[in-house]
Amino acid sequence: MLFTKKLRARVKSGEVTASVRIWKTPHVKVGGEYRLEEGHIEVISIREITWEDLTDKLARDTGFKNLIDMMKTAKHGSGSHIYYVRFEYRAGSQRPVSTKRKAR
Repeated sequence: MLFTKKLRARVKSGEVTASVRIWKTPHVKVGGEYRLEEGHIEVISIREITWEDLTDKLARDTGFKNLIDMMKTAKHGSGSHIYYVRFEYRAGSQRPVSTKRKAR
């Protein structure tokens, strides 16, 4: 999973622990580890949500100012399924982590 530069420090500090992604199909799996600079994130959960679930509060919880700010980042490509992904950042890496699929 990729994160916009403005969110990376907050992800690494543990302040941001969730993300909204709009994909055709999930690009991550629970338990998967995905490289982020000198560490990695581990996906704790992923669930599909609806357009009605998207709120300013959800956007703030995922590190954005509001829903419009989040959608500028989340909506790209032709995906139509909305996924709420919870994760934990782990500094360093004890084993190689997946780099096969990267999402924005």
